[in-house]
Amino acid sequence: MIYIVAILSIIFLGLAALVVSRMAAVVKNANGANDSEFSITSNRINGVFFLIFFIVGLIGAVWSFMYARQFFLPEASSPHGRRTDFLFWLSMGIITFAFVVTNALLFIFAWKYQHKEGRRAAYYPENHKLELIWTVIPAVIMAVLVFTGWRAWRDIMAEAPENSQVFEIVGKQFNWIVRYPGVDNNKLGAYNYKLIDNANDTGIDYTDEASFDDFTSTTELHIPVNKPILLKIRARDVLHSVFIPHMRVKMDAVPGMPTRFAFTADKTTDEMRNITGNPNFGYEIACTEVCGRGHFSMRIRLIVEDEATWQAWCKEQKPLLSTTPELASRIPANLKAKAAKYLDGAAAPSDSTTAAVQQGGINVVSAATIR
Repeated sequence: MIYIVAILSIIFLGLAALVVSRMAAVVKNANGANDSEFSITSNRINGVFFLIFFIVGLIGAVWSFMYARQFFLPEASSPHGRRTDFLFWLSMGIITFAFVVTNALLFIFAWKYQHKEGRRAAYYPENHKLELIWTVIPAVIMAVLVFTGWRAWRDIMAEAPENSQVFEIVGKQFNWIVRYPGVDNNKLGAYNYKLIDNANDTGIDYTDEASFDDFTSTTELHIPVNKPILLKIRARDVLHSVFIPHMRVKMDAVPGMPTRFAFTADKTTDEMRNITGNPNFGYEIACTEVCGRGHFSMRIRLIVEDEATWQAWCKEQKPLLSTTPELASRIPANLKAKAAKYLDGAAAPSDSTTAAVQQGGINVVSAATIR
């Protein structure tokens, strides 16, 4: 690649020197010299260079595309992603075709209609048929692209199906926090940003009994394959952006304005390892909005697995209420009986923990008290 750049640099330097010399000749001719022979020769040379430049440029563009294909993402692992890819390549195909045709005409005409003795230019002050052609055809093509793009956007951003599996992903400097709706139901509990602290980093509201079985993770998100997924997205501090490249998912996480994105993953992680031939392949969720000095670290694994494996994994997880028993103090008295089963096996806070929390103005209720 370095050699190619060096060769092109030498060629362009030579062309620049040629242009400078021609400019000097033009200035000389403008002062009264006879330039009949010079004009014919120089126009022929320029016309040849135009054709050479077009052909070499076209070959270079094709080579560049073919070489870069190895770095393209593989086929999308979601139906909406494949639809998006199709529309992208359709648009690129139409644009490339128009670019090649118009530039081919530009360079060919520069050769064909170069200066010749005795030739006079023909002028067309108006040509309604030609104007109609170059107005209507682009307008129709643009309308088709806009309409198909709008339909795709409408379908992709439509309300998620009723049977969607719900997850919440929260962005903060500098990591993602995933909240699962537990295994008892497919309902996330309420949240309140005023409840965020070291023990409750997503602000789960334990006055809502749907929160009792919620659990969180900062390292990975497990989802079932071939099932609609609804990601509820929010940010704790600054603007972030949820990006799952292989699913073609991207949605901003905006402080104070929850967003969402629904999609269906139809290729498990293991299937993608077979397709790509990479035993270490893994989906990931990254942040594509520069959010501070630690932006580079905002990534977690996305694991797509079959329904049975996913269900088994979820049953192995413990609710946040069980792993962080000091949160029990936030449960209203009338819901303590319902919360008791989620505290089974959870160690009560130690005396030192209780004292520390009480100093902060929170009265810790131990698991034994809840029972």
